[in-house]
Amino acid sequence: MIEEQTQIEFNYKYKRFWNSTRYTILTGGRGSGKSFFTGMFLLGLTQEAGHTILFTRYTLRSASVSIIPEFKEKIEMLGLNPLYKITRDEIVNRENGSKILFRGIKTSSGDQTANLKSLQGVTTWVMEEAEEIDEDSFDKIDLSVRQKDKQNRVILLLNPSTKEHFIYQRFYQDRGVPAGSNMSKGDTTYIHTTYKDNIENLSQSYIAQIETMKERRPERYKAVIEGNWIERSEGVIYTNWKLGEFQEVSPAVFGADFGFSQDENVLLKTSIDRDRKIIYVQLCFYLKALTTSDLRTLYRKHAGDSLIIADSSEVRLIHELKNTCNIVPSIKGQGSVTFGIAMIQDYDLVIHNDDQAVHLVKELNNYIWLDKKSSTPIDKYNHALDSLRYAISYQLKNPNLGEYNFF
Repeated sequence: MIEEQTQIEFNYKYKRFWNSTRYTILTGGRGSGKSFFTGMFLLGLTQEAGHTILFTRYTLRSASVSIIPEFKEKIEMLGLNPLYKITRDEIVNRENGSKILFRGIKTSSGDQTANLKSLQGVTTWVMEEAEEIDEDSFDKIDLSVRQKDKQNRVILLLNPSTKEHFIYQRFYQDRGVPAGSNMSKGDTTYIHTTYKDNIENLSQSYIAQIETMKERRPERYKAVIEGNWIERSEGVIYTNWKLGEFQEVSPAVFGADFGFSQDENVLLKTSIDRDRKIIYVQLCFYLKALTTSDLRTLYRKHAGDSLIIADSSEVRLIHELKNTCNIVPSIKGQGSVTFGIAMIQDYDLVIHNDDQAVHLVKELNNYIWLDKKSSTPIDKYNHALDSLRYAISYQLKNPNLGEYNFF
């Protein structure tokens, strides 16, 4: 192991890496050194025979450009250049055959985990930028790490995101482990570091930048530098909401978004109190992999004969559902997204507090601007919020409706 063969010294917190737990979760902010240490640890594993290490990012277009140069630098630092064969997406120990495979989870075909599942003999899986992975993809790869003759390891490196993320809920909240812990509990080792644990390797100018951020933008400092789990992403689009009870003060109108592949199908109910400027919202369902027949049954169950405003990009599906549902296409066109968001921001939202609310709250806490200047939101965390926008835009309508198209 590298710990025994080199003179490089690491922070004492990383000694927990040699625990025998299946999962190791490294959290922390920028400059904490967690990626550097993990790379060294993986090279140490390859000096033992029988290791196949899968190193992933959610999106990885070219490992030879983005990741492998970092490993080359570490190999040179250790003086081990002759020991390794390096290709565009693999590093192989010439003497014992142990190797590191570099792969992306999201593929151009949209089948996010099929290729990874087909990999054989993986003993260690490393997920860098693990805040980007969804729970289904995580479970599929996790279950493929099952070699009998070696310790199986799943290593997650992440800058913590919001507390709605499944990693926080599964590994911290459900197990009673405080965020920022350095400990082992059950099958999991927790390591949390910040730039202060790596300060001797950082430049003074970088440290000065950090101190400036701490003074000028303390909330961003807590999230980005200290690596704290946060209640909501910085710069969320909607802050005008609270949990409460749904009230039908005006006839209910439903919004629907159709799921594709890994996306959710959504139906939610709205009622607008125009005098008090309140929109009441109740999420009816948030489900993947539904057929047209499933949608028809669920729409009838939750909406009955009430009006449903659905994603107008699915014209064929809307026509198929018209036979049994009171469904019409949403208003779309240039500026319709910006207009719909602004309209919703002008009201207070009351989200019905039941078991379904967690999905809508997760989107509200993570839906941010991709480019605020052009009023372009990210195309994530928006299945329920798009449904809400369809329903509200249709009811309140733009005074310049003639500029918009239904198809």
